[in-house]
Amino acid sequence: MTAHHVDHGLRPSSAEEAAIAVDIAQSLDINCVVHHVEVDASHNLEAHARAARQEVLPSDALTGHTLDDQAETLLIRLLRGAGSDGLSAITPGPQHPILSLRRHDTVALCDDAGIAPVIDPTNDDPSMWRNRIRNEVLPLLNDIAERDLVPILSRTADVLRHDAEFLNDLAAEIDPTDAKSLCDANPVLATRALRQWLTRDGYPPNAAAIQRVLGVARGDAIACEIDGGIRIARKHRRLRIITPDASGE
Repeated sequence: MTAHHVDHGLRPSSAEEAAIAVDIAQSLDINCVVHHVEVDASHNLEAHARAARQEVLPSDALTGHTLDDQAETLLIRLLRGAGSDGLSAITPGPQHPILSLRRHDTVALCDDAGIAPVIDPTNDDPSMWRNRIRNEVLPLLNDIAERDLVPILSRTADVLRHDAEFLNDLAAEIDPTDAKSLCDANPVLATRALRQWLTRDGYPPNAAAIQRVLGVARGDAIACEIDGGIRIARKHRRLRIITPDASGE
């Protein structure tokens, strides 16, 4: 077993925190690999930090996301206007082994093991949506509902994930490059087929971009632009992707 720690270099204490992670791992007879990354902190810090982690971590690395993270992720994506795919939040599976645990469970486990975890000071930074949802929004919602909403929100994510998986299976039967097939299909499934085809690095185009592509499929235009400088063109009833380097798919 190997532990991995990513040092984003975003605060002066990051090197010290990496050393603590190594010490904790060694106390458990586990090797710890420290990865140093550079993160663009000018905007959308969380997304850039996540992308930097994904570049250096092994593809089969396990994460420590908990049920609380699941509920927070659903609310964050709700604020961004996500559909059922986004609101499915974190997909359960082998790479998220403690997703069913609560955050307070992990704290208790550390206490029992005599481990003093490092407290990330950025968890109190109100400029980050997740922190405000964790520290302000969820407590307020719990107070309004008079109950703990984390399990309920997580169950909602599960329901939406099952619905999305069913619809995505149906959409996979549509050829997204065939303009006629897109126009003949149910609009919900056509939209999903295009979203699957046009997703890049885990990020699908927004709803407005999908509608522009559907317009190209209908013949309203011969081409359109979507995010990333990508152009979708139609010729002989076929759609193709033209990337900024002028190559087509």
